[in-house]
Amino acid sequence: MDNILQDLQQYFGYDEFRPGQQQVIQQLLSGHSAAAVFPTGGGKSLCYQLPALSLPGITLVVSPLIALMKDQIDALAKRGVNARRLDSSLSADEYRDVMSELRHGSLKLLYVAPERFNNERFRESLLHINISLFAVDEAHCISEWGHNFRPDYLKLADFAQQFKAERILALTATATPSVLDDICRQFDITDDCAVRTGFYRPNLTLETTVVSSKNRDQVLLDSINRQPPGATIIYVTQQKTTELLAQQLVDAGLPARAYHAGLKTELRNEVQEWFMTTDVAIVVATIAFGMGVDKANIRSVYHYNLPKSLENYSQEIGRAGRDGLPSNCHMLACADDLNVLENFIYGDTPDESSIFNLIESFFAQNPVGEELEVSLYSLSSEFDIRSLVLRTLLTYLELEGYLQGGTPFYADYSFKPLLSSQEILQRFDGERKIFVGNMFRQAIKGKIWYKLNPATAAIKLGTNRERIITALDWLGEQQLLEVKVAGVRQNYRILRQPESTESLSNKLFQRFQQRELAEINRLQQVLDLVSMHDCQTNALAAHFGELRQSPCGHCSSCNNDKRKIEANWASRKSENLNSDLWGKVEQLAKKQSDIFTNPNQLTRFLCGISSPLLSRHKLTKHELFGITESSPFADVLQKVKRISNSSA
Repeated sequence: MDNILQDLQQYFGYDEFRPGQQQVIQQLLSGHSAAAVFPTGGGKSLCYQLPALSLPGITLVVSPLIALMKDQIDALAKRGVNARRLDSSLSADEYRDVMSELRHGSLKLLYVAPERFNNERFRESLLHINISLFAVDEAHCISEWGHNFRPDYLKLADFAQQFKAERILALTATATPSVLDDICRQFDITDDCAVRTGFYRPNLTLETTVVSSKNRDQVLLDSINRQPPGATIIYVTQQKTTELLAQQLVDAGLPARAYHAGLKTELRNEVQEWFMTTDVAIVVATIAFGMGVDKANIRSVYHYNLPKSLENYSQEIGRAGRDGLPSNCHMLACADDLNVLENFIYGDTPDESSIFNLIESFFAQNPVGEELEVSLYSLSSEFDIRSLVLRTLLTYLELEGYLQGGTPFYADYSFKPLLSSQEILQRFDGERKIFVGNMFRQAIKGKIWYKLNPATAAIKLGTNRERIITALDWLGEQQLLEVKVAGVRQNYRILRQPESTESLSNKLFQRFQQRELAEINRLQQVLDLVSMHDCQTNALAAHFGELRQSPCGHCSSCNNDKRKIEANWASRKSENLNSDLWGKVEQLAKKQSDIFTNPNQLTRFLCGISSPLLSRHKLTKHELFGITESSPFADVLQKVKRISNSSA
């Protein structure tokens, strides 16, 4: 450890470790895999960055956060550590440079997104690399029963084994005991190598105020004005709310800006840079803001809308007060938020008929060994399954041994010549000149751009698709062409046929229903925390496995300033929808019977839950779309079922 402490001081400027760090690092340097559950801002990244300096091979870091990759790599470069990343923002030259350094062993750390492992060439290159440490950030994403499950994470354990990674480090800030057990089971980490530090942070005051939708804005404004000016994040659920609320705060004389995933990249970067460099900035944001934001002096975090889980809540409030100074975390609890949050959940559960039809399309006419090229966008639209849910479904089929996924590729290429074709062809001799000329002849000319389908061109030229792609990439790198790509497609190979399509689709449907129930239960845990009269800080800590003996003394419950909350504070009134409305609903259901084939589909439409099928038929612009969004989904579903039964 003497060398490790020396590196800690030399490269990172610290004289001692934070809680849990030394224990995790010692496990790794002893050759063991480990898990680290530290609170947000608890120093997880040091647990792989520091060992990477001592381990002989490369440390491969898997993270879904491109912004985090860039920030960490820039910081490591300043410390003299050679770290690089592979992501979609790299040019072809940059990609080749990274792969060259990887093959020659000059890299210490390589950051990649989990989706990178879908690339067969990348996977092949890793088979010849000594991976000393395979670090997985946001490791809770591997658990189906966690709050932020990502299908690509399910394959990481198999990849680590395939690449003969010497040790694995799983890191997260938001793993409950059951999720941590799931992480350790999948990555084969023993219990004694799973390190969890305390969740409780004494400088954070947890405040909860029950509000109505009418008085919420004023309660927020009053609270902000009571606090000393300081960097503030206000989390909301919907993108449109960020714009409206930010403008209200600006009108009240406060320095506020909106941030959400729908903004252009340049504007998002501008808002984030403004927030990072301004001590009194207020950002009104969806949860798209905050990942990878390392600002120590955030004084307040507000939840204008209810968080969808205690895991989300803890991760978001964890961004406050990383400098150890007092900070305020204020939740404005409004029962009206529940409809929107529940609708997000119900919208992600596909109909069993959609699953059945998808499986039948894959297996009914395709024998074992058949290779398929599919567009996930087209499949999503055709079978009315949301994109992320579709990827999850296909991942399940991979893990069950029915499919084998290959490398995604672009089906459509467009290019704009930057020189005349004659000038370009003069750069080549012999067979290469003939090949490039013939390739150009396969392109379809538009006004400025030429379109080329590499697969079709390859067949006509008697070559393989890879040569076409290589030629286009090279011509683009030499600035002879400007090249654009579109139409991402995915390769799959049929490995085995299901014994029963109906049985398999039912099994997968049950799996999605279990996830739906788990998400509803997570939302209920938030409601339970709001209505709690005991110490809320202790209850939140207990959710993550930390049992505290004494009340914190600085949450709303401990301060006795929380409004009296009735046990049924979250009960919602379901609007008494008139008979004329339901008459229109019946007429629409009959007219569009090929779309509204079951009560769930019609209920999602009425509650304003979009789907690929509704968008394709422009029904999201219909006057009845979202007409019952202010009523609970379950109440609307019950009414729709009564209509369906009466008309049957």
